[in-house]
Amino acid sequence: MKAYSIKDAPIKVFGVPFFNKTKKLTRLPDDVIQKIPSLDFLGRRCPGGRICFRTNSENITLKFKLQTLSIDIGMSIYSCQSAFVFVGDKSSSRFLGIANAYNYESKEFERTFKKSSDMEDITVLLPRNEIIDEVTVIIDDNAEIEAPTPYKYSKPILYYGSSITEGGISCNPSSAYNAIISRHLDVDYYNFGFSGNAKGELEMADYINTIDFSIFVYDYDHNAPSAEHLKATHEPFFKRIREKNPFVPVVMMTRPAAVYGDDEKARRDIVKATYDNAVLAGDKNVYFIDGECFFKDFRDRELCFIDTVHPNDLGFYKMAEIVEPVIKSILEKQ
Repeated sequence: MKAYSIKDAPIKVFGVPFFNKTKKLTRLPDDVIQKIPSLDFLGRRCPGGRICFRTNSENITLKFKLQTLSIDIGMSIYSCQSAFVFVGDKSSSRFLGIANAYNYESKEFERTFKKSSDMEDITVLLPRNEIIDEVTVIIDDNAEIEAPTPYKYSKPILYYGSSITEGGISCNPSSAYNAIISRHLDVDYYNFGFSGNAKGELEMADYINTIDFSIFVYDYDHNAPSAEHLKATHEPFFKRIREKNPFVPVVMMTRPAAVYGDDEKARRDIVKATYDNAVLAGDKNVYFIDGECFFKDFRDRELCFIDTVHPNDLGFYKMAEIVEPVIKSILEKQ
């Protein structure tokens, strides 16, 4: 058997900013975490991270070593402490299965997957909820391994927002709306969802401005402590992004909900005001998506949520149905 670290060529890691430079599975560097201490744990885990390669090996073993392993009130081990493996072209890949933690005491685990001897792409979605120390890929002795097929749209979309952006509470990482869009459109992406802790900090905007991305999507109104906080931060956050990225398309979204109450409507008005002000200022690269429209015309919209806040897999799919055409139209113009 031949073993490879994910740091070894030709394996590539996507969805983790600056991995090629740092070789660290972390979304945020130490200096950003020092400025926003609430992201000490969240910033070091990698929702949206993917390991990609091509191989003709009939057996592929994935070995994981986690630094952390904790219970999530809304998600099982299968949902958030497991890696999901797909084979084939990214836009039409087939689900091979999962490599999962065995229980809440076992931080090391492995699983062997079987496929044909054809040279095919392998995409591994990293566990959402934990800090990952190490991942090893093992293939057959007589097999070859190659760099993955490039994404059709190789410059990543960057999504910034709440636990919903992060993928909570889907049954697996591939069901998050941004993961669905990535698969359908064959586009790379970064997931900057921070559960309960994306609050429009300008320090975060400054860090985002150091990353190369094709589209910026943000929808953190769920995490704003109040409508007043959202009003004080939403437009300044947008303007800070615009300072370094004057022409990058920006999609402003509001929270998904079956029906908006007064608070949701007030927050929607704030987000819409940022959009309207940008348009009035002559910005031709801004887009607005009303989160109430994700489910408004769907008869069973109440079935789209695991609670009254977080979408389930059906909810994420309905979100993707609305967001994907907007993203597709923007990508086709670039």
